Amino acid sequence: MNLQDLGQTDYRWTHVTDEPGFRGRDGVGALVFNDRMVLIGGWNPIDPEYYPRHCVNDVWSSNDGTHWQMDKENTFRSPPLVEDGKDWEGTHTAGYVVYRDKMWIIGGDPLQGHYQCDVWNSSDGKNWKFVNRGQPPPWHPRCLHYTFVHDDKIWILGGQTLPQFAPAEDIIYHDLWNTEDGVNWEPVEMPQPFLPPRAMYCGIVSFHDRIWLLGGGTYETPENLQYVYYNDVWSSGDALHWERHTEEAPWRPRVYVNVAVFDDRMWVLGGQTPEANSNDVWYSSDGVNWYEVPETPWADRHAASTFDYQGALWLMCGSHLKPDVWKLERA
Repeated sequence: MNLQDLGQTDYRWTHVTDEPGFRGRDGVGALVFNDRMVLIGGWNPIDPEYYPRHCVNDVWSSNDGTHWQMDKENTFRSPPLVEDGKDWEGTHTAGYVVYRDKMWIIGGDPLQGHYQCDVWNSSDGKNWKFVNRGQPPPWHPRCLHYTFVHDDKIWILGGQTLPQFAPAEDIIYHDLWNTEDGVNWEPVEMPQPFLPPRAMYCGIVSFHDRIWLLGGGTYETPENLQYVYYNDVWSSGDALHWERHTEEAPWRPRVYVNVAVFDDRMWVLGGQTPEANSNDVWYSSDGVNWYEVPETPWADRHAASTFDYQGALWLMCGSHLKPDVWKLERA
């Protein structure tokens, strides 16, 4: 496959607001739906007033990035919760997609002492349906899995267990599943898989009818005592056969990397490197040739929220746990 790189372009960042109305958080679901930017859930361990259980299940949306409305309040304060089908548990780093005119939450994290294997969807952000009530998917337990839509199906790829948070065999998954309804899941063999296996939930985009995997790695576990970081780039036209475009991109290896597609390019923004969180910003139209946007003004972070919306690339939230909102446009 040959994609002509568009070359280097000047971009500029604008600081939109520090007071959008929602509290700071990371690992938030970030979707564009019904012509609005939507934030779903998230994690914050230092704000017990709003986050009594560290994770929340609120939903916020905006059509300008400055003014945000709460579409769903946080109910994740005390039981009963998912077991009664009344609402989804607070979560972060789950799988979030738009599919068949609905927003979907696929699985979740292990911070409540178990693996969230429920599937929910909503057509308005306020009212959510428990799609697979009583039918746990065959791929659980796992977290930090990649989730995407391709060929009119929802797919999950990889992920891992974190036994230090929720009991399970220590596993880094290298499997692939898809579904058309969120209930019935089929395993799919990858004749030509990407290597090595990885997790960290973000770092995957759809670009030019291909699925692209940008860096990533694995979280530390009792059997694997250190994080693993990658800066390779892979893509696939069918999610089954994977092609490596570069073994080492010019950006440092990183996990919880913030990625997006904007201005007909793939973007890598910040993330957690072996040394520290970062705020460098890179773009490419072919996965091989990467250009850096200099002098990023926002704070280092990982697990932020990104949107391609109204002719700008938006970035907000993240591991620094501030609610700042920024946008990038052509200069």
